[in-house]
Amino acid sequence: MSELRKASLHITGIVQGVGFRPFVYSLAARYHLNGWVRNTSAGVDIEVDGIEETLDEFITDLRTELPPLSRVDTFDIIFSAPGRFTEFEIINSKAVAGAFQPISPDVCICPDCLHELLDPGNRRYHYPFINCTNCGPRFTIITDIPYDRPNTTMARFKMCPDCTAEYRNPYDRRFHAQPVACPVCGPKVWLEVAGRQRAEGEDAIRQAKQLLADGKIIAIKGLGGFHLACDATNPRAVDELRRRKLRVDKPFALMMPDLAIVKQNCVVTSLEYGLLESRQRPIVLLERKLDCAIVEGIAPGQHRLGVMLPYTPLHYLLFSADGSPFTALVMTSGNLSEEPIATENDEARERLSGLADAFLMHDRDIHIRCDDSVVQQFENKIYYLRRSRGYAPDSVQLPFEVPPVLATGPELKNTFCLTRGRYAFPSQHIGDMENYETLRSFEEGIQHFERLFRIQPEAIGYDLHPNYLSTRYAMDRAKHENLPAFGVQHHHAHIAACMADNGLNGDHAIIGVAFDGTGYGDDGAIWGGEILVADYAAYQRAFHLAYFPLPGGDAAIKRPARTALALLWTLGLEWEDLLPPCRALGDEERISLRTQIESGLNTVQTSSLGRLFDATAALVGIRQLVNYEAQAAIEFESVLDESESRGYHFEIQNGIMDPKQVITSLLIDIHSGVSVPILSARFHNGVAEMVREACGQVKQETGLNEIVLSGGVWQNMALLKRTVHGLRKDGFTVLVHNQVPTNDGGLSLGQAMITANRFNGGVK
Repeated sequence: MSELRKASLHITGIVQGVGFRPFVYSLAARYHLNGWVRNTSAGVDIEVDGIEETLDEFITDLRTELPPLSRVDTFDIIFSAPGRFTEFEIINSKAVAGAFQPISPDVCICPDCLHELLDPGNRRYHYPFINCTNCGPRFTIITDIPYDRPNTTMARFKMCPDCTAEYRNPYDRRFHAQPVACPVCGPKVWLEVAGRQRAEGEDAIRQAKQLLADGKIIAIKGLGGFHLACDATNPRAVDELRRRKLRVDKPFALMMPDLAIVKQNCVVTSLEYGLLESRQRPIVLLERKLDCAIVEGIAPGQHRLGVMLPYTPLHYLLFSADGSPFTALVMTSGNLSEEPIATENDEARERLSGLADAFLMHDRDIHIRCDDSVVQQFENKIYYLRRSRGYAPDSVQLPFEVPPVLATGPELKNTFCLTRGRYAFPSQHIGDMENYETLRSFEEGIQHFERLFRIQPEAIGYDLHPNYLSTRYAMDRAKHENLPAFGVQHHHAHIAACMADNGLNGDHAIIGVAFDGTGYGDDGAIWGGEILVADYAAYQRAFHLAYFPLPGGDAAIKRPARTALALLWTLGLEWEDLLPPCRALGDEERISLRTQIESGLNTVQTSSLGRLFDATAALVGIRQLVNYEAQAAIEFESVLDESESRGYHFEIQNGIMDPKQVITSLLIDIHSGVSVPILSARFHNGVAEMVREACGQVKQETGLNEIVLSGGVWQNMALLKRTVHGLRKDGFTVLVHNQVPTNDGGLSLGQAMITANRFNGGVK
């Protein structure tokens, strides 16, 4: 007979708040093993006695039968003399000084809880805060680790006897489910109208549904903040929400009750079905059908809709049938344009009172705000546009160990990133750093991450633009704490982010194609059409789009007509009266604009491909004025004729990608009456061919064959598909983002990697 011995295991990863201890408990019971399991600040520890064969089976099942929300990163085992345990138990958690662990994101309601929610015989029937170890809030309610109830915003809710019994029963799926609650002891929901409470519980939800059906706008408190909701099939309600929210054209997110309704209104692939139904429940960009019931005002000028399924019990109750359910509800972030999402009840009353007709409130506090994630598919993989609820604060595992670093990110679509060991922790979406409220959210988020992951930064990385609030924060903090601070060029950070995203260790340079709207260049110009030869340590600018002026800087970004005429002036092409940008500006403004360009007053030079897209969209008549980022380019892409194969030609020589021939050919086609969809296709095809030709020249000079694509322009699916196809046809290995966004939302990861490299090398 085999000798009794003890196995001591230490497991790290997402192993707390996901039912890991009860899983271990049940597994030990299956094999009749004695010992214990506990949470620590560093993960999960297990000690168990058994004979060799039984321990081997136990350990095999421990590795392979994991709880659905868990993720194991390390699995260490030491065998020793038996501990002489007499039973298996779950013992008290242990704090380990300086230790840390990944935290599970918030996840949608699980099938078991949904069944109970809709079961009239269940004690949690229609209870909007039902959850278990397999679902519900995590990241937005945790205040510290280890993940135990006293370290969450549920601490103030004392469990009733029934919930306590479930919480203490190792065979119950609510065993140690920290947010466990019921109607007797848990959070409550109520409806407020005109500052007064009108109803509670089920009646509050019923009345909220009636208000939505009547065309009203409701502020609804969710997992990571408030949503503003209205009936997405009611044009008057949608228009009123736009007016109040100061959101002229930017698309609204939608929530549909189930996949059947989604399929009625959108074209959905099998991968998109999977994304919609995943436990993260992101907003997924889907092609709308011609007979779609959703009003055009949801996404003006676009052929795609951002759709998500319900992910909280409260959402399901809003759609449950008391009469006819809604086809779709607008579920847009609860804020005025450009402000952070509201999270606290008093804050919502103050900031949203002019936007909402009523408030559906609850008293479970949100510790950290977290917007909805936005994704699309590319080549049967997830492709992030915004990485937030459901995914944050999940870590990116790095190809090598790095020191503790804080990267403060960009101005637009800000995220920050903290690193430790082989983990990078990109934050949830913070937003555009253009006001004090967003700066506060940014600062609070950094403090929260540093506390959760026990990270004290030894260096700080920041964007080179001197006027970004994130840059000023980095410089002020570095000075105050006497930390080394490293300015990181914007497009180098994009390329490094995509390298880290794909696990590249940086032992060789790659070709990086960084295309976006705005990034501060080494020469003080605004870059954005860059082909770099880069690694984590350094970069060289192999090619860039030819410079052209941006008269008025941000003013030109908001008025593509100005950018278009500035481009024509640079290329020596006439401002013809019949061109849409000329008609949009008028005689006096054109005279003033020409004077400004010629004098260089308040004018910066740019190599931005994003701005070239804006200018081209203006020239063909798509849009002369934008009210959200990349609007002209998005609408230009949306009309593209997929059947057109011709493309305009860029001159590429001496490190410059020159668009003069492109614009000349475009103007000829405009005068010849070529349709806008054909013009769009030819421009997109030309840009893809430009990348192919320029990268081919770099390969000839360097021998490099690996390409990464990063920057906001690569959100353009038409361009991305054409470019990747062409590069692969030429034998290149092409890598795109798959863990963080290709836009500025992924930039902080690259900043962190470059900062870590420079800090380790002693270069400042």
